[in-house]
Amino acid sequence: MPVLKLWQNDICREISFSGMPTLVSLLLQHGITAAHPCGGSGICGKCAIRAEGALSAPTAAEEKAGTRLSCQIMLLGDAEVWLREDAGVIETSGSAPVLGTAMDGLFGAAVDIGTTTIALKLYDLKTGTLLAQEGAMNPQYSIAADVMGRIGAAMGGLLPMLQDMVTEVIQAMLTKACARKDMPVEQVGALVVTGNTTMLYLLTGRDPACLSCAPFQADCLFDRMDTLLGIPVYYPPCMNAFVGADITCAVLDSGMHLRQETALLCDIGTNGELALWNEGKLYVTSTAAGPAFEGAGISCGCGSIPGAIDRVWTENGKVQIHTIGNQKAVGICGSGLVDAIAVFLETGDIDETGAVDADALPLAEQVALLPADVRAVQLAKGAIAAGIRTLLELAEVAEEKIDTLYIAGGFGSHLNVASAAAIGLIPRALEGRVTILGNGALSGAAQLLLCREAVSRARELAQHATHVTLSGNSHFNQHFWEAMFFGDEDIFE
Repeated sequence: MPVLKLWQNDICREISFSGMPTLVSLLLQHGITAAHPCGGSGICGKCAIRAEGALSAPTAAEEKAGTRLSCQIMLLGDAEVWLREDAGVIETSGSAPVLGTAMDGLFGAAVDIGTTTIALKLYDLKTGTLLAQEGAMNPQYSIAADVMGRIGAAMGGLLPMLQDMVTEVIQAMLTKACARKDMPVEQVGALVVTGNTTMLYLLTGRDPACLSCAPFQADCLFDRMDTLLGIPVYYPPCMNAFVGADITCAVLDSGMHLRQETALLCDIGTNGELALWNEGKLYVTSTAAGPAFEGAGISCGCGSIPGAIDRVWTENGKVQIHTIGNQKAVGICGSGLVDAIAVFLETGDIDETGAVDADALPLAEQVALLPADVRAVQLAKGAIAAGIRTLLELAEVAEEKIDTLYIAGGFGSHLNVASAAAIGLIPRALEGRVTILGNGALSGAAQLLLCREAVSRARELAQHATHVTLSGNSHFNQHFWEAMFFGDEDIFE
């Protein structure tokens, strides 16, 4: 029987197999995840690996990428493969929750299931003390980068696998957090797990077919108690099929609903969720920005890993970069990507239409932006900017009336606000009114864990929110094409 020698983190694992399986199917069969943002079509090139032995001939996609791709390889016999570890910086920062009447038990954990990452915080339920925190990549990323890809995979028979993937990661994270405090997991008596609507569907094993096509009406918006890993768990309320419990929690964490202010909250990621609070009313919407801000779909894009370019600026007329861990540049993450576009707009290498005269805009050795990368950012930022403009317009709220712009999520936590305004991602006028929440979804979930009184507030927010649909909206379509131009002078007027 042929054997696959699999190297990861300098550890070799031998896997026997029969027939001629694809490499990706064998990896999944043995619970090993490797990123396949494009769903295994070979388009993104993010599953590049070193592979030797009895392998199928390179496909057209591999020839184009100039490397072997784990989603394209078929094993014909004994082989050896080296996987790259892409564990990046997982955002767990945020505000400290207020202790009220906590959920039952001695200890509890708040969990945020993001499309790309999963974060957990362990608390003493009697004192409200944060005991430990953990972060991990969402292994479902190996199936598809976005929620629609995962919905399709679930409907294609992979729902049990998608459910097990996240359940096992939560269990491992919880065990590790408890081990840090030399306490058994059995002492954890309560969980609050938040996430977008699709993530909660997949975690709980619900059929997501209702989320896959118009009219996109979820048959479950949660706000319910259940059990997970044998522990009582509360799933906070979602607002809509594509405005999930994570946004409910982020709004709760921001406290905008408790103040006499007009506020806008943006969670910028693969799905850009927006929430507007004005005169006691909450308006919410979502727009598909695509995965560009998380490094996917970008030729040299990557997550927040060591060596990722996370800041770009000019100094004495020269482009300067900073990498995570001050290591040799291996790619560029979302915050660096926004900086780079802003810098190349400043230098004139990119014009307001997104046109690039050069074949590539170099940032470091073997790291450069291609014209297609610039176009991907245009599409992503255009969707977010148009969503903001449409939401304000339909709620009849003038931009100058906004007191605070809250930015939530991992990408937003490291975003250079000036660069975001320079490329037209956010209104220039709001640049000085920005408050960074960090992982507002996780902080909001922690608030629910430590204060039962907050549950009724979250429920009220979700029940009374007005959802603004952007799909087929003529206002959004017009603003989207306007927002494809870089800069903000015409977009937000």
